[in-house]
Amino acid sequence: MSAAYVTVTLVTAFFTGSAAVFYLIGHEYPKSQADMKRIPRRYVPVLGGLLAAGTTGLLTGLAVPALGTAAAIGLVLYFTGALVAHLRVGSRNLIGWAVFAVTVTTNLIVNVTQLY
Repeated sequence: MSAAYVTVTLVTAFFTGSAAVFYLIGHEYPKSQADMKRIPRRYVPVLGGLLAAGTTGLLTGLAVPALGTAAAIGLVLYFTGALVAHLRVGSRNLIGWAVFAVTVTTNLIVNVTQLY
């Protein structure tokens, strides 16, 4: 297990885990983002649960790399959906999305290269 793999995984888990907490505690920011993207607020905890599951999968991947890879794939798909949600409503404020997308994509690349 390389230092890059551990570092990228911990950074990604911190980002996605922090976002999951904000979604799950009912913070106003995720609610306002859901409103802006015309997503019903009842889905905010579901999205937080998906982020929490991805975070748990990434951390579990430190022991079972295939699970980490599966979690990384799920998070890349999650943030692809987030991009679609932004573009669907004409939002061009993509800085936050880009930080998360680059982080989870980097994690996926490191995970896949770690497996082989």
